[in-house]
Amino acid sequence: MTKPKANESLVIEKLKEAIGDIPSSWKMHIVGVRGYYTHSMGDPTKNDRNIYDDAAFVFGPSGFKSFNFNTDPSAYRQGIASLVPNFVYWFRKGMHGITKGNPYPAFRPASIGEKSKVTRDKTNNPWDGTAINIHRGSRKTTSSLGCQTVPPDQWDEFYAYVTKEMKLSGVDKFPYTIIEGPIN
Repeated sequence: MTKPKANESLVIEKLKEAIGDIPSSWKMHIVGVRGYYTHSMGDPTKNDRNIYDDAAFVFGPSGFKSFNFNTDPSAYRQGIASLVPNFVYWFRKGMHGITKGNPYPAFRPASIGEKSKVTRDKTNNPWDGTAINIHRGSRKTTSSLGCQTVPPDQWDEFYAYVTKEMKLSGVDKFPYTIIEGPIN
């Protein structure tokens, strides 16, 4: 899988269009681009689900690095959550898969009660999403009920890089924002 090729200045420009000025206090951050590959993967007329057609760009002291990514749930289903774009979420290191009995290191919301701003499929009454994590997906599915996922062959590199950037930045949490793609 070819990693996203957008350059740093373009991603920063699009992030500023979405949220305004980037706070100087952000020592590292991640930008997810929903529908990054809209015109080259899946149905070119819409944002697809259950494919890694999105992108993640990590900014930190070491520079700028891109990864294939998923910002959508794996399926359409009543009440399933999607993070709202153009909003800043905060994440910290934590464990994913706790309730399934197979936990592994991932990133969890750093908000009170792990709440996140979401929309929900087929409902006019959205409610907060809880524990919308950033974690490893699988080969056959993006493994998402609303979480942000990384293809399994890139997960170890992604986790190590984000963890390193957090340490170099001296932070225990980082901002993450989804913007709408594609971006050119």
